[in-house]
Amino acid sequence: MSNKEIAKIFHNMALYLEVEGVIFKPQAYERAAMSFDVLSEDIREIYKKEGIKGIRKISGVGESMADKIVEYLEKGKIKEYENFKRKIPIDIEELIAVEGVGPKMIKTLYQKLKIKNLQDLEKAAKSGKIRNLPKFGEKKEQNILQSIEFLKRAKGRYLLGDILPTVKEVIIGLKNIKDVKEAHVVGSLRRMKETIGDVDVLVVAEKPQKVMDYFVSMPGIEKILAKGATKSSVRMSAGFDIDIRVVSEKSYGSALQYFSGSKEHNIALRKIAISKGLKLNEYGLFEGVKMIAGKSEEEIYEKLGMAWIPAELRENSGEIELAQKNKLPELIKVSDIKGDLHVHSDWDGGENSILELVESAIKMDYQYLGIADHTKFLRIENGLDEKRLRERNKEIDKLNFRLRQGFGGQAKFRILKGCEANIMVDGSIDIDDQALKELDFLIAGIHSQLKMKKKEMTSRIIKAMQNPHVDIISHPTGRILQKRDEYEMDFDRILRVAKETKTVLEINSFPLRLDLKDINIKKAKKAGVKMVINTDAHHKDSLRLMEYGVSQARRGWAERTDIVNCWPAEKMLKMLK
Repeated sequence: MSNKEIAKIFHNMALYLEVEGVIFKPQAYERAAMSFDVLSEDIREIYKKEGIKGIRKISGVGESMADKIVEYLEKGKIKEYENFKRKIPIDIEELIAVEGVGPKMIKTLYQKLKIKNLQDLEKAAKSGKIRNLPKFGEKKEQNILQSIEFLKRAKGRYLLGDILPTVKEVIIGLKNIKDVKEAHVVGSLRRMKETIGDVDVLVVAEKPQKVMDYFVSMPGIEKILAKGATKSSVRMSAGFDIDIRVVSEKSYGSALQYFSGSKEHNIALRKIAISKGLKLNEYGLFEGVKMIAGKSEEEIYEKLGMAWIPAELRENSGEIELAQKNKLPELIKVSDIKGDLHVHSDWDGGENSILELVESAIKMDYQYLGIADHTKFLRIENGLDEKRLRERNKEIDKLNFRLRQGFGGQAKFRILKGCEANIMVDGSIDIDDQALKELDFLIAGIHSQLKMKKKEMTSRIIKAMQNPHVDIISHPTGRILQKRDEYEMDFDRILRVAKETKTVLEINSFPLRLDLKDINIKKAKKAGVKMVINTDAHHKDSLRLMEYGVSQARRGWAERTDIVNCWPAEKMLKMLK
């Protein structure tokens, strides 16, 4: 829990420093924030075992930052951060969430119009005050208002990637209680929806009071909302609520099913139960007063005449009918993934060297890793031109030679040479064809001019897919969850051309993106368009974000045959070429 809190503080400190016009330090704090976002071990445990030396070992953490982390762990706050908040009294998280509003703009808005929060910003935009500021204008003002409306729709929901790590720690803590037999997350989090409202947890325990006492005393709690004999609710410091309930062992399966499915899924199941003369609720499946199932989910579904349905599918979108025919898809699993094709190294501003990334991939039992550094159009990301791309390729060749000699005991592991090139406004690619021919694969993505009209954006992407060198389209619809909607584009037409050109569409695992969304994954599968699940990692620990992309693919009904990085390298590369 502390990891996410420190990541948030460092991210905000980077923003405050940028507002003040400080150079270099913001990037250092952002790198450290990224490290804590993906750090697997809780920082409190590291500090207990190794002290400040252990903290200094974390990537991107220098001596000064380590001191601040110790200050936070021991005092619950960081003096420098508190000083920033007093000196610049703005809600920096609210304002930076507005698409197109950056630190420099926030400074101007505060200095010229005394704008401190989202409410102030909306009021100023609606009254036409923003358009008159230097470098703003009417179009910028209208874009700000559109983004604010988008944020309002997302209010009260939290990113899956922000919530899941905390809830995993909660589940581990509950399972460590002696009398706890079962502990499982339910609701939309179990279905791995991309954004979550409240979190629900079910527990089976002989002594519920022990569970309640532990639950309301967990670290990271902001407020105890309710505490009862078998039900309690808390608000975490990150803002979301967790509700817990202890149920009997004989009803655990029925409660798990009841609290996991969507409302529509559960209504459909209850209707099926009624048609069979049965009654289904959170306590069990009943024939009259006799309970005929309830201990496990599997027996609930079996008694209703269908196969057990994976939680991610429980949306009443056709899964029940297929379960009745025993024809559910065999959903992809994390263990099916053989490699990641969208990883950024320190050649383009990523945190880690290619060797460090490879070592992490080998530990994950991958067979290959695709290095897809940005290309020259993205100067802000230190994008590679043709010369530097070739220099990086030589490093990959040398590392592959070492791997063939059995380095790390992985003689069969292979590093693939790729890049994430930029799709320009006219659909062309920002690297010349000769350099592209020297790669194993090419990812192309849109990183500029995101607000084109539907016809123009569709044509732009199609032209890129028709380029014989382009194998994969990265984050195909361009959305940023809770910040930016998808491009205006004809997705059905995109699918038709992707099928014709054998272009692969990416499912981007980064929790801010999760692009493609589940509905579009299902459409791509139906259209016979292949997909790839990538992490878009800029840090070696971000390779673990693969689970989010796999969950997204599962929600879209994807199987191993639909996802090209479930295939061995030779089969995948043959398909790409």
